[in-house]
Amino acid sequence: MDGISKYAMKFNKKQQSKVLEGDLTPMIDMTFQLIAFFMLLINFSEVDRAEEISLPVSELAVPPDGRPDYQIILNLEPGGNVIFEGQRIENINVMGPILNQEVSNAERENVAAADIAVVIRSHADSPTGLVQKLISKCQDSELQSFSLRVKEYVNQ
Repeated sequence: MDGISKYAMKFNKKQQSKVLEGDLTPMIDMTFQLIAFFMLLINFSEVDRAEEISLPVSELAVPPDGRPDYQIILNLEPGGNVIFEGQRIENINVMGPILNQEVSNAERENVAAADIAVVIRSHADSPTGLVQKLISKCQDSELQSFSLRVKEYVNQ
């Protein structure tokens, strides 16, 4: 009996001295997966909108039916600068190579130039001639589908 009690005492001491810790690895893995999931859900369409562009108001504004497969968003400032993908282009005349590159990118995704939707967000104070000049530059790059963004007029 004496031998059994010594063994039991040693067994109890081993259990008492061992600190039990939880494994945090699965919880950390799940946290990173949730972060990655929510990053994918962020709406990146707001990136193309320049905050300094104040759109004109129109009573005839109609919301688009749906989002096109491939679109180019051009923000036109009153001075003639174009903001494209967060980059300010100082002159409409240098838009040709940039638009040609976008057409090439679309063709790699099997989208024809005629199917690319060009969205022009012109500042309310921009002269109409600048908008026409920008559309002409786009047409030089074989772009054909255009839409102008305005604020919808709400009669109060």
